[in-house]
Amino acid sequence: MAARQRLAAVAVVALLASGLTGCDGGGGAPATPSGSPSTASAPPPTASPSAQAKPTDRSPHGVLLSAQLAMQTARRAKVSYRLGADAGSGPLFWQPKTALQIKRSTPAEAEQLIVVDTVAYQGGDAATAARNGGRHWERFTVPPDADGHKETPYAGLIDLLSPVEALTAATAEGTDPVFVGEEKSEDSTTEHYRVTTTAEKYAAAQTQLTQARRDGLRAALAPGGSTSLTLDLWLNDKDQLVRLQRTGSGDSGRADDSVLYTDLAGALLSAQAPAETDTVDTGVRTVSPLAR
Repeated sequence: MAARQRLAAVAVVALLASGLTGCDGGGGAPATPSGSPSTASAPPPTASPSAQAKPTDRSPHGVLLSAQLAMQTARRAKVSYRLGADAGSGPLFWQPKTALQIKRSTPAEAEQLIVVDTVAYQGGDAATAARNGGRHWERFTVPPDADGHKETPYAGLIDLLSPVEALTAATAEGTDPVFVGEEKSEDSTTEHYRVTTTAEKYAAAQTQLTQARRDGLRAALAPGGSTSLTLDLWLNDKDQLVRLQRTGSGDSGRADDSVLYTDLAGALLSAQAPAETDTVDTGVRTVSPLAR
């Protein structure tokens, strides 16, 4: 792997502590007004993640802290995922607002899902149009939390896909990351790291989320009662996370998730609400944290 720039590790720790956070907790920012256009797109160009200072601490823990900062800086990527039996792909934004636009590749209630902050849209297929008089999309929100703050629909799915949340869990107090080795493909080389944790610790590390959302994440991470989780993380030469795998087993099932991150910080990535003329407002729905 190409030689890495050497600067003081404290620079990364200071930046991480300065207010950069993972996915929006669902209640800290004002929601998009009803009826207003909802769009998430790439912000104006900023410094490339590759230009960020990297720490002199190249221990596994130090490298994963650097990766956490790199992914906070990237803000967005295209994700291709398999979460148990469910799969899909599309752009994901984790900062400064939560947004997701995916096309599912396994059977589901609807072919496509769009989430922009606290509003969701499902459909994009003939079945949705058939039950809605030709309109292809159903718009909905989810009930507010106990304090009255608007929540993010499909928060469980978004939290499972978030690279920042995965790296937050991997660098949490009490974890002991190990370097597995370098792995080469035709056009790149990645560094493979492994961390053993639990669903409880993974969720508890996400202090930026509400308690209800952490509870939902813990449930989503532990199908079949999985307790121990193994995180495998592959980083590119910019310390960016390009692949995440979570595995674990329980009394009646097992966790088996895989997420690929491409087009990191891509300038053309966007998540857009469908046209209002093609949308039916279906009000408020309750969405399980296990929903995919």
